[in-house]
Amino acid sequence: MGGIKVGTASWTDRTLLESGWYPPEADTPEKRLAHYASRFPLVEVDATYYAPPAERTAALWVARTPPDFTFNIKAFSLLTGHPTRVSALHADLRPDTDKRTVYPADLPAASYEEVWTRFLTALDPLVAAGKLGAVLFQFPPWFTLRRDNKQYLLEVRRRCDPLRAVFEFRHASWFAGDNRDETLDFLRRHDLPYVCVDMPQGHRSSVPPVLVATADLAVVRFHGHSDRWTSRDIHEKFGYRYSDRELRQWAPKLRELAADAGQTHVLLNNCLRDYAQTNAATLAALLGVDRAGSARAG
Repeated sequence: MGGIKVGTASWTDRTLLESGWYPPEADTPEKRLAHYASRFPLVEVDATYYAPPAERTAALWVARTPPDFTFNIKAFSLLTGHPTRVSALHADLRPDTDKRTVYPADLPAASYEEVWTRFLTALDPLVAAGKLGAVLFQFPPWFTLRRDNKQYLLEVRRRCDPLRAVFEFRHASWFAGDNRDETLDFLRRHDLPYVCVDMPQGHRSSVPPVLVATADLAVVRFHGHSDRWTSRDIHEKFGYRYSDRELRQWAPKLRELAADAGQTHVLLNNCLRDYAQTNAATLAALLGVDRAGSARAG
């Protein structure tokens, strides 16, 4: 079985800070990240979806974590075709528009290329330190199974190479009926890591929990089962605490997935208060993995 690293999709959420999960002495960003990293080997940075990262910030992440710590970085919204606030773009790349949000087609080609360049370059400190695990490309609900979208996956891989891009879908077409085999075959053929998800079902954005490794890296993201999935409030959307029984049911499935992958990343994205951190600690114990992601003896 390949190694399993368990972590969460945030360490700075406001409600987490209010929950009491951090000890009183962890009262600065540096101390909070150090505290988190002493308990988990992996974290997903979601803030980079809302605004491009700064290279200086990435360097601070490196300095504040142990040598074996891993960061997964969520791709900037513009790069996955989501509406992007003009104010989130670098000032010199903002188009002359009255729109509050833009899409890739709203930028000059040269500016769009520069967004890619600056996003990837900002990750250099993580790459140099061996702390970059993957770059998560989570696509919007309108990114359906189509030939041009499949080609975009290949374009993303090419742009990111040698960094590892991983892909999460939010439209059922990728796994509806016979499309499941088509999707998985395409991903395997091109060595594209698929992000497995556990999420509410019955919505336009719902994807079933298909646990399959399509490359040497497997990624699983737990979004919870909130009955407010369509809410614009992220804490209502993701505010779900998994029961121990649910996590016990997941543990053997994750072990089976890890047997087919060189490395497996498991991330709890149910970010309300300390739900994700508590669930992640429980799941790691159920999987029998230590902080380094290795199976515990005995």
